[in-house]
Amino acid sequence: MAEVHQFQTKVSKLLKLLANSLYSNKEVFLREIVSNASDAIDKLRFAAISKPELTADDPSFSIRIRADKDAGTLTISDNGIGMTLEQANEHLGTIAQSGTEDFLENLSADDAKNAQQIGQFGVGFYSSFIVADRVTVISRAAGTAENEAVKWESDGSGTYTSELTTRAGRGTDVILHLKADETSFLEPWTLRSTITKYSDHISTPVYLWETRQKGDEEKDTVSEWVQVNDAKALWTIAPKEVTEEQYKEFYKHLTHDWEDPLAWAHNRVEGDLDYISLLYCPSRAPMDLYNRDLQKGLKLFVQRVFIMDRAEEFLPNYLRFVKGLVDTNDLPLNVSRELLQESRVAAKLKRALTRRSLDMFAKLSEDKEKYAAFWTQFGRVLKEGVVEDPDSRDAILKLLRFATTKEGAASETVSLADYVARMPEGQKNIYYIIASSREAAEGSPYLEVLRRKGVEVILLWERIDEWMMGSLEEFEGKKFISATAADLDLEGVKSESKDEAEKPAEGSREDDDKAVARFKAALGDKVEDVRVSTRLVDSASCVVGAHDQMLTQQMRMMLQAAGQQIPEEKYTLEVNLESPLVKKALAESDPDRFAEWAGVILDQALLSEQGSLKDPAGFLKRLNALLLG
Repeated sequence: MAEVHQFQTKVSKLLKLLANSLYSNKEVFLREIVSNASDAIDKLRFAAISKPELTADDPSFSIRIRADKDAGTLTISDNGIGMTLEQANEHLGTIAQSGTEDFLENLSADDAKNAQQIGQFGVGFYSSFIVADRVTVISRAAGTAENEAVKWESDGSGTYTSELTTRAGRGTDVILHLKADETSFLEPWTLRSTITKYSDHISTPVYLWETRQKGDEEKDTVSEWVQVNDAKALWTIAPKEVTEEQYKEFYKHLTHDWEDPLAWAHNRVEGDLDYISLLYCPSRAPMDLYNRDLQKGLKLFVQRVFIMDRAEEFLPNYLRFVKGLVDTNDLPLNVSRELLQESRVAAKLKRALTRRSLDMFAKLSEDKEKYAAFWTQFGRVLKEGVVEDPDSRDAILKLLRFATTKEGAASETVSLADYVARMPEGQKNIYYIIASSREAAEGSPYLEVLRRKGVEVILLWERIDEWMMGSLEEFEGKKFISATAADLDLEGVKSESKDEAEKPAEGSREDDDKAVARFKAALGDKVEDVRVSTRLVDSASCVVGAHDQMLTQQMRMMLQAAGQQIPEEKYTLEVNLESPLVKKALAESDPDRFAEWAGVILDQALLSEQGSLKDPAGFLKRLNALLLG
């Protein structure tokens, strides 16, 4: 007796989209089902290494596709690992991938836009409902009895049924009851061309049941299984013999992504290590890229035998978005995840594949438009490698791109190499500033003297930037210096501003010392020190920390979010004696009134640097008193 089950809510939502035939490329359903069949065969091939009895009765693997025009059905069969009743309910009734869940949680009203993205989350089986109004799955797990097979069926309306049945051999039949307007997928030519287009690279033979005319008489026909793919693993073919279209289709088979990859790298290495790698960079970052539970890693093959999915040991965490496979002769067929973690071969492969990945990005960077797309999607996660992978730091630094203060380049990013190449005469360092947003960075008073001298400054505002810059000292001999540093060391930099060169010195050193002394006396222990600023042009004041260890606004926010106490800091106040506001304050002869001015000038500097004040009410009270004054 068949039991009726409710689909997981997210599956029902997905099926509603698919049932409306949202995909413009409906034929891809066949690629997805054939790809699943290929995976099932790979898993059985691996399981049979330790349990050869699983395949003893049927050692030749194949995928078979048969159309029945009378019944209106299309059946895709494999003799892979199969499923039990419990596994069928689990795998066909729920969506386990967190990325898919995140996507479905955020579906918009734009169904067409949603449809373009669904495929990247690996929900290939459900694509059956694009062309079918009912799907039947009959499966028998390898090693189980004939009467322990399962029959799973659904019309995609929100429920499915499952029950035990019989199947002569192991494997799975996916039977699609096609919609009335989708019968073109019962035509041999359509099936053959679709299989050739999407599944030619699958290493398992794919057979199509075809009827052809044998003699002159129309009724003189013969029906037989005809192999329609090359059945040669694409990665084993010499790269120069693989077309761009084949690489793209293999990527979609491998990842169930519906979009083309942005780049790929195919390498065969013999020597100290013997391996083949085929690495891909997706066009779009998955929604769970920053989810700690993200399933990541490469497919591992040993001597052309599939061993495991998502082997994490071959790429560092900051390259978790890279897809692909590695096939090596240097590991045993019975290797486990535990053995991989301790394997010297795996460690060597990790170093080699990391280098291959970074080389792939370096080559991609030659195409400015494509690399801009790459950086938008993966730049933030690539920054993690600066800290996590010191051995590859030099290669990663060449791949980083930054927004800067360069005029006319608001929408562009620059490499460190380009930044260094266009440094003005006399500039010794690479200058950067970290803020809570791009707008805050661009408007920072710390940049004023740098702008006047024509010094380009790197703008940083992402949470990871603070962590990244903490581990960087130099690039090509140029030190990284924060624009908030107590000593900017701009000696020797020729100014691009005629105003500064022609501006006469005002006042005297004695007058400056008196002004500083007044501010020190008024502020007391609120500051560490007061000095005349050489970095400010328009702003009245700014603060700098002792030994350049001033906490940024981002760091404070991170400490607050982590529930940690923010350490008490005292700053050195820098005042711009040419500022009209400072001049107005110094013109005040009443000590109490001047103290109010000094407090406001300090608070302005703190507000600009920190984005908030400990006592905003006190600041407003002093400011209002002065305005009404």
